[in-house]
Amino acid sequence: MTRAVVEVFADIVCPFAHVGLRRVLRRRTELGRVLPVLRVRAWPLELVNGEPFDPDVVARHVEELREQVEPGLFRGFDRAAVPSSSLPALQLVAEAYSAGDEVGEQVSLAVRDALFEQGRDIADPGLLAAIAADHGVPSLGTGAELVLADLEEGRERGVQGSPEFFLDRRGYFCPALRIERVDGKLEITPDRGAFDAFLSDCFT
Repeated sequence: MTRAVVEVFADIVCPFAHVGLRRVLRRRTELGRVLPVLRVRAWPLELVNGEPFDPDVVARHVEELREQVEPGLFRGFDRAAVPSSSLPALQLVAEAYSAGDEVGEQVSLAVRDALFEQGRDIADPGLLAAIAADHGVPSLGTGAELVLADLEEGRERGVQGSPEFFLDRRGYFCPALRIERVDGKLEITPDRGAFDAFLSDCFT
């Protein structure tokens, strides 16, 4: 029997998470299923690392992923749109999940697409308000509290980084990719064995 939910701890500004989420959903579509739903929880890297995002680092990872792994993604990415903070967007996503896992998944994907596929500033309150309105998410004023609760639970579970998927509380850190540093440059390749094993667990 297919599981109903797969949990993921991830940051919105993490391009590796964008790839991982899209790959799981691609397989879900290929199988003609609607489950499992992705429950993407906050893993705010700016709080984990104690520093704001570096647009140059994000842009470099985007280029590496686009060249080596997913040429069909990141088509509208704009380095200038990388926000110093993802907290406002993470707070919106957390509130969306309060309305249900399906709504939360849709909003989680919408903010990532806005950044990585449309080159938009996800720290812009107007953009976030428009995404919330499009998906019927009311402003509950609880987003900041929910994000911190996710961060605390992630720490308790021993989250290694973004993205980390959890099936029955077993963690799979970035299962779609093999990431190695060679001569000062990241070499990123699809980790088909690890990803297939992860997907088998997801869809059984």
